[in-house]
Amino acid sequence: MAWIDLVTLLALVQYIVFATMVGRARGLYGVKAPATSGHPVFERWFRVQANTLELLIAFVPALWIAARYWPPAVIAGIGAVYLVGRALYAVTYVRDPAARSAGFGLSMLPVLVLLIAALAGVLRGLAA
Repeated sequence: MAWIDLVTLLALVQYIVFATMVGRARGLYGVKAPATSGHPVFERWFRVQANTLELLIAFVPALWIAARYWPPAVIAGIGAVYLVGRALYAVTYVRDPAARSAGFGLSMLPVLVLLIAALAGVLRGLAA
């Protein structure tokens, strides 16, 4: 389960990095708190952070539940795809929001796979 721990910690660190980028953009572009709009680049970083938090709510529990029923190294590998997808999403969304599709897909697809794997594992466990 150490791989699951690592992927979970990396997902949390990634979220903190995105939150830090929001703070940095807030300062660079003069967007005073509590405003959540202003300069377009700030708004993009803010949206990257918010979207990442929205996915984390499903990603972390699905990762852990799936790892209880399937080989943890495989599940961690799926989680690693999520991390790459989130990084790609952040870079492309901040540069050009219209180009975010690949990063979004590479982070949403693993979440869906993990949810299905978790559900299948639970159902298999209940049937046993």
